Amino acid sequence: MLKNYIKIAWRNLIKHKVFSIINVSGLAIGVAAFWLISLYVADEWSYDRYNEKSDRIFQVAQHGKWNGGSFNLAVTSPPYSPALKADYPDVEEAVRVDLEGGGKIVYNEKQVEAGDISFTDKNIFNVFSYHFLAGDPNTALVKPRSIVLTKTLAEKIFGSDISSAIDKVITFEGYVQNTVTGVIDDVPQNSTFKFSALRSFNADYNGNWGNAGIYTFVLLKDHDDYQKIEARSSDFYNKYLKQNLAGVTYKLELLPLTAIHLHSNLDYQMGNNGNVAYLYVFGIVGLLILAIAVINYVNLTTARSSVRIKEIGTRKVIGSGRMQLLYMFFTDSILLAVLATIAGMVLIQATLPYVNILSGKSLQLWYFGVTKSLVIFVLFAVVTGVVSGVYPALFLSGFKTISAMKGQLGNQSSTILFRKGLVVFQFVITILMIVGSCVIYQQLNFVLTKDLGFNKSQMLTFHIGNRDVRAKTDEIKTQLLQSPLIQSVAVAGNPIGNNDIGSTYFSIGADGKKGPDSKLVESLIIDEDFLPAMQIKMAAGRNFMKGPADTANHSILVNETLVKEMGWKNPVGARVRSGVNHGVVTYATVIGVVKDFNTYSLQHKISPMVLSLPSETKDKDNLYVRLGHGNVQAAISYLQKVYARFDPENKADYNFLDQNFAAQYQTEQKQGKLLFVFTILAIGIACLGLFGLITFTAEQRVKEIGIRKVLGASVTSIVNLLSKDLMKLVLFAALVASPLAWYSMSKWLQSFAYRIEIQWWVFLLAGAIAAVIAFLTVSVRSVRAATVNPAKSLKSE
Repeated sequence: MLKNYIKIAWRNLIKHKVFSIINVSGLAIGVAAFWLISLYVADEWSYDRYNEKSDRIFQVAQHGKWNGGSFNLAVTSPPYSPALKADYPDVEEAVRVDLEGGGKIVYNEKQVEAGDISFTDKNIFNVFSYHFLAGDPNTALVKPRSIVLTKTLAEKIFGSDISSAIDKVITFEGYVQNTVTGVIDDVPQNSTFKFSALRSFNADYNGNWGNAGIYTFVLLKDHDDYQKIEARSSDFYNKYLKQNLAGVTYKLELLPLTAIHLHSNLDYQMGNNGNVAYLYVFGIVGLLILAIAVINYVNLTTARSSVRIKEIGTRKVIGSGRMQLLYMFFTDSILLAVLATIAGMVLIQATLPYVNILSGKSLQLWYFGVTKSLVIFVLFAVVTGVVSGVYPALFLSGFKTISAMKGQLGNQSSTILFRKGLVVFQFVITILMIVGSCVIYQQLNFVLTKDLGFNKSQMLTFHIGNRDVRAKTDEIKTQLLQSPLIQSVAVAGNPIGNNDIGSTYFSIGADGKKGPDSKLVESLIIDEDFLPAMQIKMAAGRNFMKGPADTANHSILVNETLVKEMGWKNPVGARVRSGVNHGVVTYATVIGVVKDFNTYSLQHKISPMVLSLPSETKDKDNLYVRLGHGNVQAAISYLQKVYARFDPENKADYNFLDQNFAAQYQTEQKQGKLLFVFTILAIGIACLGLFGLITFTAEQRVKEIGIRKVLGASVTSIVNLLSKDLMKLVLFAALVASPLAWYSMSKWLQSFAYRIEIQWWVFLLAGAIAAVIAFLTVSVRSVRAATVNPAKSLKSE
């Protein structure tokens, strides 16, 4: 019997080729889109879960509030780790990570640039799970100046025989020697903490409580212990932080390792995080695209009910019961779903390379395993076939025999209303996605073009790894400025736009008087040429002067945000406590106020900032060079040539400042592109459905069209006749979708500190796009129906 049902289903598919192609294509695209989105969501959700102890690993974060300001930081100061280990018996291990361990590696004649190297504690392998290919995890970082390489970096330096790397000595910055004590597999892509090597901290590394710039992780004895530690935040604050953070309402947070990638909104977090809201959006989009495809099938099948009504009557006359008819229709729908699933798998395999390029991932068709994936596909085909076939099967098999033989469908108002509801639902989803794509594009364009308070065009930065060369920055600047290709040159302690400016505590009272309260501020070391080179404007006072006077007087600049938060009326001349050095309180004098400028992505507000001169030559580790408009390659070549005179062993490895800031939005850009692609797919599937419905409508009204043409109806009037009802549904869908789109995109925009206002014309544009595409789809088939010779359409059934 089953074989017979399959034959009937196959013949029915072949007989109605257009509808079969539309249904299979729509479902195949829906399957492919749903699976691709599932792969993406699963990969995002898997971040850091490869760690065997991931449920007990937490990142230490800190929050503070005071009158006029607050901070929410993923970074801590170095003493946090030993203090947490000593004071809390619930902490099994505590480990620190400093991302500033990269540079140029020299081994014999080979030089390798690796910027993603971190300093860390010797016990890191007791916390995180990394597979050692060579070396002992228990002793790898015990000795100072030890280094553990990843497989890829080891192969770059030592070739394919990675075991030969053990005990070899490599050199950083021209003089810092590190001994290779281990080689591990490359860090998985779904890791928040990525690196190519780990270097051990110096034996006496401890730092001070006033500088927050490293990451601290703890391994707890039990997952739920984090609540007890957080509850004792005030004890920790009173014991260690009150002197530096007087007057601050402080909270210590332990953020689960597996929550960092999707749930962390902390400042200075490791790398570019994802956002769990995006995952929910993509998950819903995947389900909705699949729903659109299923809706198409249900719509077209119920619409074609009149074509098969006499067949049903005949089958009932010769003895078919309702259950047999149900089995027949379910076989139809399941066969179609199986074919669509197979076609979808082919589509997935064909499009995965492009999806991986868009998403920056390495997704595979069998991501969940071959057996598991096949089971999912089979279940999907069966369930989709059953779900999409339920309504048609119940509807068609329920006709009475006599009515079916006469071709009488009875009152179809409820069925027609159902079909209209499905069309509206399809286009509500489609318009939602169009609005989403438009708003994301506008916001990303806004953050990439917004005035950041400085001119990032033609400005490049590069790190000076060699400390001897840092002492010669004045000479480098002089020689660079001898060329008309170079407009300006400056020195700073960090490249802005990279999320690693650093923070420090300042004790600041009203109008600069020493007060009881402290606040955490961004700290940027610059020279006297930095502001002119970056074209940052002064709001009050003056810039640093060349010479030793400002350094000797501990002069500083502050930004407008700090002045506003402190309520200063006369900031210039204010004297503030800048810290404690070996028990001696140090003070600084404000000589000027700079206009606010962004140092990080526009997802974060401008923070209070203090700018100071380099106190030592080692602080002059980043050069800012503004190129002239014209021959950029010639300017870069000249820069490389000049730098080579001072550091012949190391090339100037530069980055353009605008690219630094653009990189902060990589996640949003990739997700925006993916959403755009899936929006196109949703539009395509919806249009397939409309094309099928208008084709069916034209077939049903073929005699009416012929009579109207004989009576003088024009092609335009017939096109309007066939398409006007469907176009009304699309316009109604636009009205329903607009408030939903406004609400959802307003929520998304809240993740940006600086954002656009959603304009009314975006909804009008989305509705117009949907309407135009729908009209063109409907018109193609309507025009064809309207141009058929009436003699042909009227001569026979």
